[in-house]
Amino acid sequence: MRAFREAVEAGDLDAVEALLAEDVVFSSPVVFKPYPGKAITAAILRAVAQVFEDFRYERELAGPDGRDHALVFAARVGDRELTGCDFIHLDKNGLIDEFTVMVRPLSGAQALAAAMGARFEEIAKEAQARSASAS
Repeated sequence: MRAFREAVEAGDLDAVEALLAEDVVFSSPVVFKPYPGKAITAAILRAVAQVFEDFRYERELAGPDGRDHALVFAARVGDRELTGCDFIHLDKNGLIDEFTVMVRPLSGAQALAAAMGARFEEIAKEAQARSASAS
């Protein structure tokens, strides 16, 4: 998890993407249906990096087998402060195959949903382009 955390904190989104399994499933804090696949997950994470301001991890928890991790973070979206947690599971190869995000309070989640919703067409186009170039 050190590589992921360091990549996020450095803003190295290419390194973040390299840590994602092809079959990763991303579960958003504001959308019911999960997003399957590396291309869409990478595109979402790139957009989130633009939306979150003052992002910082504050705490890290790990499961006993080293494959489950929880990274507690704080950030701001516009004038809304939020706290959240990235729940990450690693596959047998050490790549991220499950990525679930939860945020609070509701006003922060709503600000995040609005900011990401405004970018979703761009996110979908980037994911489609990434999928096409990976094929």
